[in-house]
Amino acid sequence: MSQTRQPPSPGTALVTGPTSGIGKAFAEQLAARGHDLVLVARNEDRLNDVAAELRGRHGVTVEVLPADLVDREQLARVEERVGDTARPVELLVNNAGFGLKKPFLDNTVDAEQSLLDVHVVAPMRLTHVALSAMVPRGHGRIVNVASVAGFLPRGSYSAAKAYVIRLSQWANAEYGDHGVTVMALCPGFVETEFHERFGVSRSSAPRFLWLQADELVKEALGDLDAKRAISVPSLRYKAIAGAARLVPSTVLQRFQSLGRK
Repeated sequence: MSQTRQPPSPGTALVTGPTSGIGKAFAEQLAARGHDLVLVARNEDRLNDVAAELRGRHGVTVEVLPADLVDREQLARVEERVGDTARPVELLVNNAGFGLKKPFLDNTVDAEQSLLDVHVVAPMRLTHVALSAMVPRGHGRIVNVASVAGFLPRGSYSAAKAYVIRLSQWANAEYGDHGVTVMALCPGFVETEFHERFGVSRSSAPRFLWLQADELVKEALGDLDAKRAISVPSLRYKAIAGAARLVPSTVLQRFQSLGRK
């Protein structure tokens, strides 16, 4: 077992997709904990607005890093920042994401590739470079935002999130003795811009299934502090995730249109 060294307190956190929803809630709550921040998203104007807000409210240093994670050259700039040992990232939050409303064959293969790039390729590469820096120094934490959909048969989005869950579980077990925690966060429907951006109405799923981003992030950070490999916010989604392991896929697949109308 490797000796775990204590990190500087509390260190810098890098968050992808921090301009709204879950990512913004992470940025807000991490800044409140005293973390300096690196914020990564495509829209530089929105990044600057969020950065100014967090600097003013919490007095932390906030670095803005505009990047489209689909573009491998722009992703490489984010990788370089995560791996910068002179300015270490103590906490990485892989949150950026989007959804596709149409079934698999109704989407172009390029749209599906973009989904794969953002939900699988970018988290994998950023997790790899983060671990490469964190493991030798003996401390660090990674949150990979997955979804409860990763436990369900719901097309390529679910398949991508299943990858993130399994990668996080394995990495947490593999590198936990080195002082590094890797956690998959698996929310369900959340009241954010996420569904609005790909044309899904909140009426497409029962009201009781919708979560608040601030509350789920608060619960997620508690699970991260407890070094859990998987965080499923709320009792209702814990029950859904548990039931998904018992119910045949052929039955679960009948409900794959839930939340897509």
